[in-house]
Amino acid sequence: MSIAVIGAGKWGQALHFAISQNFTCKIASRTPKEIKNFVSFEEALSCDYLVIALPAQVVRGWLERYARTDTFKNKKILVAAKGIEKGSGAFLNEIYKEFVSEENLSFLSGPSFATEVMQSLPTCVVINSTNEKLSLEFASFFPNFIKTYTCVDVIGAEVAGAYKNVLAIASGICDGLKLGNNARASLIARGLVEMQRFGLFFGAKESTFLGLSGAGDLFLTASSVLSRNYRVGLFLAEGKSLNEILEELGEVAEGVFTTEAIFELSCKHNIYLPIAKEVFLILNGKEPKESLKDLLADK
Repeated sequence: MSIAVIGAGKWGQALHFAISQNFTCKIASRTPKEIKNFVSFEEALSCDYLVIALPAQVVRGWLERYARTDTFKNKKILVAAKGIEKGSGAFLNEIYKEFVSEENLSFLSGPSFATEVMQSLPTCVVINSTNEKLSLEFASFFPNFIKTYTCVDVIGAEVAGAYKNVLAIASGICDGLKLGNNARASLIARGLVEMQRFGLFFGAKESTFLGLSGAGDLFLTASSVLSRNYRVGLFLAEGKSLNEILEELGEVAEGVFTTEAIFELSCKHNIYLPIAKEVFLILNGKEPKESLKDLLADK
C-alpha cells in the first residue's frame, strides 16, 4: 500500500504530517519544498492512494495535464479541497468523475485548520463517498488525534465545504464593522439556513448541514482569524481592495472564487441566497454598510 499527498500548501502539508504519523506518505507539488518524502508528481502518481489537496480552481487543469490513458485507473482518491469551479459552476465531484471512477472517489470535510492539525490538536473529520469501503480505508490512515466518520452524502459535504467559505467572508465583514456578537451569531445561523437551502436544491441530505461537514466547519471557519476567508472579510470591512487583500494574504482564499460560482448558480436556478449575493456584490465594489442595510431591510 502506497500513499501520496498531491499539493504542498499548508493544508497539504498538514495532511501529509497527519498520515505520516503511522504510514510512509509521499508528498508532491509544482514547487519543490524541503519536506520529508517530497517527490515528483510522476512518482506520487505511482502510489495506490492519492490525497489531493489542490485548490478547486486549478483541479481541472491539473487532471487534464496528467490524464494519460491509465494515469488514474484504479487509483483511490481522497479529495481534500473545498470549492465550486468558477465559470462552469461544477462541483468537484463532477470534475473528478470525468477522470476517475466514482467508486474510487472520496471527499474530506469537517472542521480542520491546518495549523492545529500540525500541532496534533484533536478534531473530527468526515470522509464522504458512495463507496463505504473506500471511506473506511482512507479513515484508517488518520492518526488517533483525528476522529473520523464516514458518510455517503458527497454533494452535501461539497456544498457545505464550499459555502462555509462564503459565509466566513461575510462573518469577517461583520466583525470588521464591529457589529457585535449578536450580529455575528445571527449571520452564521441564517447563513446555515441559506447553505442548506442551496444544498437541498442539488440533492443533499438535510442532516449533513447540522453535522461536522456543515455546522461544525461553518462555526470554525466563520469565527477565527486562522481562516483565510474570514480575514478577507475583515480586510474588506477596512476598505481594502480585493487585489490588495489577496496580495497580502499570499495564499488562496477559495471563498472569493466560490462566491462568484454560487451567485451565478443562484441566478441560473432562482435560489434565494441573500447573504451570498451581498458577499458577491461587496467583492465587486459595493460598500459593506450598504449591504448591511439591504440585509436588514430584506423580507
